[in-house]
Amino acid sequence: MADGFDVKIDKRSDFAILRTDGYVNNLGGEKIGEAADSLMKEGIINLIINFEKSTVVNSIGISILIEVIEKLVDNGGKIIFSNLTKTIAKTFNIMGLTQFAEICETEADAVASISG
Repeated sequence: MADGFDVKIDKRSDFAILRTDGYVNNLGGEKIGEAADSLMKEGIINLIINFEKSTVVNSIGISILIEVIEKLVDNGGKIIFSNLTKTIAKTFNIMGLTQFAEICETEADAVASISG
């Protein structure tokens, strides 16, 4: 990872899991946004974003995540964040992301929620 950020996509039957690795800044946020846009073009509108390997998210990264949330919600989709640090979870709550996105402690919890 020369640029310091990576996102892996795990497509399932009716949703996808994005696993981030690195600092979610403008570059990381853009990569998440591009992955989400690509999945939406394929008709996948339910996403889990696993932040286990991303322990820092800055304001630009959050603004891009808000754009992703808006696109998914506008298309009838759902987004769940999992494996957040306590600081990121608190920040997402303060910034209002939790009004439109669910937070699950683990990826397995997120899969159960999105499948149910």
